[in-house]
Amino acid sequence: MRVVIAPDCFGGTLSAREAAEAIATGWRRAAPADDLVLRPLADGGPGFVDVLHGALGGTVHATTVTGPRGEPVPAAWLEHDGTAYVESAQACGLHLVPEAERAVTVESGTTEGVGELIAEAVARGVSRVVVGLGGSATTDGGAGLRAVLTSVDVELVAASDVVNPLLGPHGAAHAFGPQKGASPEAVARLEARLAAMAELAPVRDLPGAGAAGGLGAALLAMGAEVTSGAGLVRRLTSLDGALDRADLVLTGEGSFDWQSLRGKLVTAVAGGAAERGVPCLVLAGQVAVGRREAGAVGVQEAYSVAEHVGSVAGSLRDPAGTLSDLARDVARQWSHRRT
Repeated sequence: MRVVIAPDCFGGTLSAREAAEAIATGWRRAAPADDLVLRPLADGGPGFVDVLHGALGGTVHATTVTGPRGEPVPAAWLEHDGTAYVESAQACGLHLVPEAERAVTVESGTTEGVGELIAEAVARGVSRVVVGLGGSATTDGGAGLRAVLTSVDVELVAASDVVNPLLGPHGAAHAFGPQKGASPEAVARLEARLAAMAELAPVRDLPGAGAAGGLGAALLAMGAEVTSGAGLVRRLTSLDGALDRADLVLTGEGSFDWQSLRGKLVTAVAGGAAERGVPCLVLAGQVAVGRREAGAVGVQEAYSVAEHVGSVAGSLRDPAGTLSDLARDVARQWSHRRT
């Protein structure tokens, strides 16, 4: 049986590569004869540069930029065939902010570092810059980026992990502010601030404008094309070729929830599997999607590490080990089946 293992990262605990290896380790314990094809993926958020470097090669440029709290942080961008791939989370990611400071950073954090990454890539002579959006700690509507970078003379692509607009119940403040630490009062302030940014008005209703705390809208206002980050990575990592030969597909992420259904990586993988009539399973840290919703995007079954070990805390004590154990048990259920 050929099994394609194509997860995203697991929210600050495992990179996509580590998650793929953990799943493979567990699967082999139960089904050593199966042929495993590992395709670690990203949807524009954390891991975007690492995954694409693994798939494409190219040159990784290490640098230092302004972090979300104004402090210097290490970052890197990938240059390949005249294109720069920039990961916004490296400059303004939630993982860069201690939990106790997130409620402040969600309102005061800056995206200056993202602008600095783009500026450095342009200065090196690339003709195209692809900016991966997702996993941000900030909700500044890209004000920090625009302070550094008012315009660019290269092709800009915003590789978004979501399709949310800038404003409203599904916008940057309401949909993502609370998970970044924003109180209801802070969400209201952020919504008002984003609504007042006149330069974003022409693009604020477009899909992807709400990505990365409104960074998507700032890039759109600068003329960027928006594309699905998951779809882009799917193409550049040759995932479709692997899916063509698969009997079973495994994907996963830290939390399989309502956001997963709005353009994120799991839906891209499941959609590709469904197109080929191949069953797709999700192995996630937590699962908050019902069977009907999961089935609608092509997911046949979803399995939770937290449920498997009995608690979220238990799953986090050894993220790779508990994910591997879950994969072993899933293999016992599925390895004998044939499509």
